[in-house]
Formats: sequence, C-alpha cells, structure tokens
Amino acid sequence: MKALVYTAPETLAFDDAPEPTPGDGEQLIRIEAVGICGSDMHAYLGHDNRRPAPLILGHEAAGVITGGPRAGDRVTINPLVTCGDCPACLAERDNLCATRQIISMPPREGAFAQWVAMPERNLVTVPEDVSFAKAALAEPLAVSWHAVRLGLEALHPDMPRDALVIGGGAIGLAAALALTAFGVEDVTIAEPNAARAAFLTERCGQNIVTAPEGAFSIVVDAVGYAATRATASAHTRPGGVITHIGLGEDTGGLDIRRMTLQEITFIGTYTYTAQDFRDTAQAIFDGRLGPLDWIETRPLEQGADAFAALRAGRIATPKIILEPWA
Repeated sequence: MKALVYTAPETLAFDDAPEPTPGDGEQLIRIEAVGICGSDMHAYLGHDNRRPAPLILGHEAAGVITGGPRAGDRVTINPLVTCGDCPACLAERDNLCATRQIISMPPREGAFAQWVAMPERNLVTVPEDVSFAKAALAEPLAVSWHAVRLGLEALHPDMPRDALVIGGGAIGLAAALALTAFGVEDVTIAEPNAARAAFLTERCGQNIVTAPEGAFSIVVDAVGYAATRATASAHTRPGGVITHIGLGEDTGGLDIRRMTLQEITFIGTYTYTAQDFRDTAQAIFDGRLGPLDWIETRPLEQGADAFAALRAGRIATPKIILEPWA
C-alpha cells in the first residue's frame, strides 16, 4: 500500500509500506479521509520521543470496512486501543488505561495510509449522508468534547456560564463548538494569527479576540505553552475551571498562588472516553456541532507539502484532511 511515512524531523516520504494484517477481533479499513493533528505536527518537528522515525503518523480517520460480514460499512475510527479489563476501563475511564495504545505510536502504525487494522469495538458506523471528511473529525472533536464535559462537571452550578478558549486551531474551534452544544452561549476564542482569526470570524461565526480581557468561568487551553497557561491563570474567574488540552511544552506558566487563593480548578485532559467518542460522533451526525465546513482536503501524496505549509503558518483553515485514494 501507499503511505505517508515520517522518516526524520520535518521529512515525510510518500512511499510503499506493508499492508496491515488484522488480528483477532479486528477489521481492515480502507482509509478515505485522515486529518492532520497538532500531535502529528509535534512529531514531524522531532519533538515527540513517543513517535520515533520511521513511522506512519495519523490517527483522525474514517473509511470503509473491507472483508467479513461488515464489508462495505462506513465507519469513523476511535484510534485509542484499550484493554477493557483494568480498573480504569471498567470505570468507563478507558482513556486512562495503563496499557492504552493509539495508532500513530509504536507498536501501532497510523492512518496516513491506504489501509489500517483496528479492533471492531473502536469503530462507529457513519450514516450515508455524512462525508468521510466530516466523519474523520470525530477524533479531534471528541478531544474537546471530553475536556468541555469535564470542565462543566467541575464548575459550580451558580457560576456564570461563559468561556474563553485559548487557540483557534482545530482543537480550540472544536472546544468552542462543544461549549455551544453543551449550552454555553458566551464563548470567546483568543487567536493571535490574523489570517486564522479572520477565517474563524467570517467562516465559522466565532467571537475572536487577539488577547483576552476580563475573567471567565471556564478557560480551555488548547495550545499548552507556558504563555497560554499564564493567560489561562490570569483570566479565570475566582472559583472557575481551567481545562488543559494542549501539549505545546511541558512546564511553566501557571500562577499557582492565584489559583490557590482563588480556588481555581485545573484539569488536565487526555483524549476521550469511548462514550465521549460515540457521543461526539452522534453530535456530528445530528448537526449539533454545526456544518463543519471549515476543512480543506488534499491528496495524501501531497501530505508533505501540507505539513510544510502548516509549519510555515501559510494555512488559515483549522483542519487539513488528507485523502489516500484521491
């Protein structure tokens, strides 16, 4: 099969790769759409030692089951593979499974390829009227759905329902959409990139600021740098909640003294539970997350150029979807 292979920092090769062989309880999926994630970019830059080269990246995918009784079924893929038997899995907090694996990290190759094998329990059926490109958004949208759900569960019921999202990339925009779907009407996105800010305002109808002012009950850090954590610390209302998704850099930024004195809750959030993924997929199918028309599609063979353009800041669109069979 053809695949986009990460071979060295800032180097991707569109080349032949072994076709995956499904194991017990797995299905072989022909990939029709796969998104470029911030974590893929992190690996591409050589900043993620969990993803050593050579490796097929990509984990935001949708496609068609090939072979067996479900051949032809259209599915979106939950890329997080868990054991199903540990205390975390039994508590339906399977994203905390101690033996979790995710495609695009060894030992599982990713979905920047024509085929991938996945456990059947990781597949969600996609209706015929939903495009594969939209279905592939289930994974990044689920990340933000999970973070928003946890933040709202932690927020005192008497607190005002307003939110600040730091970062207007796909995860930040997804957080804003999830907040709206959960009934938060006052949502602001802080995005300093002028081209992206214009896109989010004009195409997505979002309330965008370059730098936030005032305080918010919920602050979602969708970037994860020391500077964005400092912004989150400064702009969370006393008694409010910070939900932290971004993995930009490991340390720095949090004003622990202010967070302590003002009883600000900090929640680190990782991926999503299987139920969050299913709920997000259903919200896509129902239209509760909007038209999701803010994506750009390119052939997988042009993936290296797409990564380079993203690296250079030349793309305003929040999400690039690659198509292996285009």
